Order: sequence, then C-alpha cells, then structure tokens
Amino acid sequence: MNGRPRRGGLEFDAVVVGSGPNGLAAAVTLARAGLRVRVYERADQPGGGAATRELTLPGFRHDVCSAVHPMAFESRFFREFGLRERVGFVTPEVSFAHPLHERHAGIAYRDLTRTAEALGPDARAYTRLLRPLVDRSTNVAEFTGSPLVRMPADLPTAIAFGLRSLEQGSPAWNARFREDTAPAMLTGVAAHTILTQPSVSAAGAGLALAAYAHARGWPIPIGGSQAIIDAMVEDLRDHGGEVVVDHEVTALAQLPPATVTLLDVTPKALARIAGDALPDRYRRTLQRFRYGDGVAKVDFALSDPVPWTHPELRRAGTVHVGGTRAEVADAENQVNRGRMPERPYVLVSQPSLFDPSRAPEGKHTLWTYTHVPAGSAVDRREAVIRQIERFAPGFRDTILATSSRTAREVERHNPNYPGGDIAAGAPDLWQLFSRPVLSPDPWRTPIPGVYLAGASTAPGPGVTGLPGWFAAMSALRHDFGTRAMPDLSPRRPPARSGETVT
Repeated sequence: MNGRPRRGGLEFDAVVVGSGPNGLAAAVTLARAGLRVRVYERADQPGGGAATRELTLPGFRHDVCSAVHPMAFESRFFREFGLRERVGFVTPEVSFAHPLHERHAGIAYRDLTRTAEALGPDARAYTRLLRPLVDRSTNVAEFTGSPLVRMPADLPTAIAFGLRSLEQGSPAWNARFREDTAPAMLTGVAAHTILTQPSVSAAGAGLALAAYAHARGWPIPIGGSQAIIDAMVEDLRDHGGEVVVDHEVTALAQLPPATVTLLDVTPKALARIAGDALPDRYRRTLQRFRYGDGVAKVDFALSDPVPWTHPELRRAGTVHVGGTRAEVADAENQVNRGRMPERPYVLVSQPSLFDPSRAPEGKHTLWTYTHVPAGSAVDRREAVIRQIERFAPGFRDTILATSSRTAREVERHNPNYPGGDIAAGAPDLWQLFSRPVLSPDPWRTPIPGVYLAGASTAPGPGVTGLPGWFAAMSALRHDFGTRAMPDLSPRRPPARSGETVT
C-alpha cells in the first residue's frame, strides 16, 4: 500500500479486539500497511494465551498458557516478522522426552538419527515415518498452516503427510513398530490435541510437532512467552498503533468507528458481541461450532530441579508424562468420555533449566497441565503431583508453592477458552476444514468490515499468529483494495516486487 490510506474522517482504520498472538499479528500487519490501528484487551496486560506472570511466589515467572513454541521458527507469519531476530530463544537439544517406566524413556533429540539409534528394533521404522516430514518441515508447516480447503503448494509432501496421518490415526497405528517406546513418543505429541486416540487429526498434529522437534527443535523464549508478545506490541507501536488494556468489549457498538474490525474471539463470543447484526443462517453455523475438552493447569515454584529418575529427562524442554501408548490413549479417551483418569496424561516443562531469569537463583519454575472434561471444576493438583512422582520420586519434597486452575477457572481467566478448551474449538478433522465455516476465506463474516481473527478460525490453534495474519490480509483485500503483502521484517527492505496476498 503506497502511503497512509484515506480514512474518510474516521479516527481509526482498524480496531482489533484481543491482544493474544493472533490479535497482535492482525494489528501488526495492518499497521505495517500504513493503517491507524487500535487494539483493545480485556486483561491488564497484553498477551492472552502467551502471557507470563508471577503465579506462585515473587520472582517466579510462569507462562499462563503456552510455554514451549514448536511453531515459533516454522510459522510463516513469524518468519516474515523475523521473530528469531527480535526475541532470544533457547532450543534444548532434547525437544521432548517420554518416560515409560521408572528408568526407561524415549528421548526425542533434535537429531533424528540420534533419536532413532536409541529405539533399537524400531529405529528404521521411526526414521522412515518421520524423515520425509523432517526434511520438508517448512513445507509441512505451510500445508498445515493454511486453510485445508486450498490446494497445497507441495502436493507430494501433503500426500506423504496425509498417508502417515491416516496410518497413525487408525487402529493400525502399531503395525510398523515392534516395541513400546516409539509408539509412546508419537502418542505423547499427538495427545497435545485433547482428542480421541487414535484419530486422524490427532495423529496429523502429532506428526507435525514431531517433525518440527527433529528439524529446528521446540524453542523456549527467554523471559517467557511474554517476550513474543512484547516484541509484537513494540512493533505495533513503532508503526503508529496502540494497545488499550483493562477494556472489555461486549458489543460492537462500544467500539469507535473504523473501516474494519477484527475480533480475536471465539464464534460463541462473536455471536454475543455482534447481536442482531449477524444473519440468522450464519449465527446458526456459529452455534454448531463445537468446543473440545479442557485443561487443568498447575504451576509450581520449586527448590530444586525435578528429580527425574532417567537423567536425560533433565535435558528435555518438554516431558510427556503418562506411560505407554496404551496408558496415554486410555487416559485421553476417558477424558473424551467425560471421566477423570486416575493416571492422567500430563504435559510438563521446566523452563528455568534453560532460562535462569524465570526463578530466583538456585530455584525453579515448573509448568504443567493435564486434560479434563469440558467445564470441569475439579482441582487436579494432587493427580499431577502423583503422576510426576511415578517417574521422579521425591518431587513433592521440592515444591515451595503451587498455583492451580481448574478448567472452569482457565475459562474465567481467558474467555477464548470455553470450558477450558485452549484450542478454542475441537481440532477434529471436520473442524480443521470448516473453522468456523467451510470457506476459502473463513475469517470474513457477513457483517461488512468485520472479521474473525482468533484460533477458532483457520488454520487453528497454536501460537502461530496465522489466523490473525490471514484475517488482516483478507481485510486488506476486501476493504482497502490492496493485494500487496506488507513488509513485516525487523528491517524495512524495498517492497518485494510482484508478491501478492494469497
């Protein structure tokens, strides 16, 4: 866009509701296009699912939701934005680990070959499953990070990915393996989705995450996830935008007049905020959008590192606690049936091992969450502690303080997580195609100039910035008449000739 566009007397060209990664991605993109942008945030600080706060004791900084960022280096938005140049990251040599028994664990090194060598009879099977995806991890990210109704640019990679997802998402998921470790590792990453195990969409997400683990790794931002948000807010302000915190929006009429309004909210919230402005047919579609099960989150302030029995777990950025593939699947499927598993699957990260700024000297922070039925009010603190102690005897003795949130409290903190659903909508196969509607442009609503820009829209959940970026580019096309992609890089090189918004 050449110069600042005419605004027809309006104070703002664009108003964004929500300052999570997607809302800020939308705001940054529009500001870089020369538009006057204001962002409204309900909480007292920007960040949404990528905020960092002191939740337990003074000096212990905990990530409120997202802690480890597999897509930080793979998301196209973050690549365009130059995130690695703006934020310091540490990438652990062990991307994730998965204890099966007291002294046995699967260790996912960034080096795929090194990982496979420890899998014995399953080394070749694990390598053949993942090598084509690891070698083309950026293409996998492009395919999975775009609306699935569009034809993928790299069809061979998409086919390889799809066939592997079908295999690992079916009852034949153990067919290529002879032992327990490799299957458990794959289910540990697939279980991030809070979906039935096995299922095609869970397997697809797990394979993508595993590919990133063995390609560029799973990076951890120094200072916490808030560092990503701070970089985006700084860029927005550098380009004339602003963020207003402590400001909840409950109706479109509360917003100042603007050419476009982008909402980093769920379909449920859109229906409430838009009211009678939504056509009945579209409203009914939003009402059919399904939300998934939730998470209960427990954060710990520790006197010492977690005393894992297996020494390599102490080098892992993420640990999937749950035992064998069968145990993890059983726990996840109980949640999907509305039950509370006695031995839950627990996601664990101890960022202070890699970033000493997270805790006072010699102390540590521990981030965990476990899956629960939607809307659960059950505190899972004790269940999480018991499950970690299976593989780290004496863990309880290191605990200085805890902060525990039920799924209901997770939603209360962030309404974008209905019932504690941090994916903002079940990421099953149908809703990956129709998120929240089946359309090549699902961000655009029937209300002129109003767009959905949150994780409930394509391409879905995760700290990627992609839903907001796509929504902003849709707004640029439809309301400002430009197909030029704004330069998002830290430096401002000459415009890229011929590049268009797709």
